[in-house]
Amino acid sequence: MKEPDKKPARGEFLWGPAAAWAGGLGIAQAAHAAGDEKIRIGLVGCGGRGTGAAVNCMDVQKNIRLVAMADAFKDRAESSLLRLKKKFPDQVDVPGERIFSGFDAYRKVLESDIDLILLVTPPGFRPMQYRAAVEAGKHIFMEKPVCVDAPGFRSVMETNKTADEKNLKVAVGLNSRHTPPCIESIKRARDGAIGEMKLLRAYCNNAGVWVRPRKPGQTEMEYQMRNWFYFVWLCGDHIVEQHVHLIDRANWFMGDHPVRANGQGGREVRKGKDHGQIFDHHFVEYTYADGTKLFSQCRHIPGAARMGGTIAHGVDGVADSSGNITGKAPWQYDGPRVSGHAQEHVDWIEAIRENKKYNEGWFGATSSMTAVLGRMATYSGKVVNWDDAVAKGPDEMPEKFAFDADPPVKPDAAGNYPVPVPGVFKPY
Repeated sequence: MKEPDKKPARGEFLWGPAAAWAGGLGIAQAAHAAGDEKIRIGLVGCGGRGTGAAVNCMDVQKNIRLVAMADAFKDRAESSLLRLKKKFPDQVDVPGERIFSGFDAYRKVLESDIDLILLVTPPGFRPMQYRAAVEAGKHIFMEKPVCVDAPGFRSVMETNKTADEKNLKVAVGLNSRHTPPCIESIKRARDGAIGEMKLLRAYCNNAGVWVRPRKPGQTEMEYQMRNWFYFVWLCGDHIVEQHVHLIDRANWFMGDHPVRANGQGGREVRKGKDHGQIFDHHFVEYTYADGTKLFSQCRHIPGAARMGGTIAHGVDGVADSSGNITGKAPWQYDGPRVSGHAQEHVDWIEAIRENKKYNEGWFGATSSMTAVLGRMATYSGKVVNWDDAVAKGPDEMPEKFAFDADPPVKPDAAGNYPVPVPGVFKPY
């Protein structure tokens, strides 16, 4: 059993309390006051998606400068820097003393002279880093999902309140919210184009992602951090880390989150030692407060049918979130197409420049928790209620953050990790 008195509070590592808010002016005001219109950004999490987020942000305007970087692993930060400097030679200014590594590296970025921060680490770290960034008074982009467990959800919801109080602009990488076909089709459905919604379907079925095998000399913590996709405390399982996009669209259609979930799942093909503890397929029946059902599928099995998207069925028609409506009011999107990954940064920077109210942390948190609710149902085989899951869901995080510390799950003598068994696993 974990010992609560030894555990750092959410938003704190063992190195002390989260950084105190430095206060300060908004970006436009601060730039004017300093006679410098440049926006200085810091990147935390320098893998493929983190590097991509930095690209998307610097693509918005030429006066956006990357000035500090952090990753758990120095080699990854340095590799990312080389790629970014090649693409943006005039916008990247990260000398060696502003490349940070280790579990506390994000704090050193926050202590640097930055205006905005990009949080793109494995999602288990999101709640504590988000809290620290808000306390430091920074505008924030954070990738999805924003939590992997119920304590993380509660933390993010509390931090959202503080972000609003400080007028900070918070973007979340649920990029469908910034793609015109999705925006328009969901708006039309919510405005009545398909009548009363009765049923939704969401799919994220594909062949899966990378695997990073164990290397000689790695501690267990380092191995799991390198191969983070396969451990619940770091990724939340693929229903949380990837399927959250399609679940978010369903919640957007409904304007709400489900009140309970019933599901099943398991491991059929992804059973190796480097596949950690997560499932390779999940099916969840979600129920919203008005009785509307969401049937949700996500699967990582090569050779099986690939399917993606979220569809809403109403009494008068069907709306596909990709931009198509059939039924009494047929419609098909034929307007401009943009990259959601790019547009979400355009919209975020615009909100900062124009001082618009902007906090995507609210729907980011509820959609992430909806995915966590589904995982709790599939792992346990139980019907899990939202309120119980939020109040009682277990804390998945380690007792201590260090490369020589124990992660929350460890392999047996044969190198295999414990995998949840429905009917035996307890959701809380």
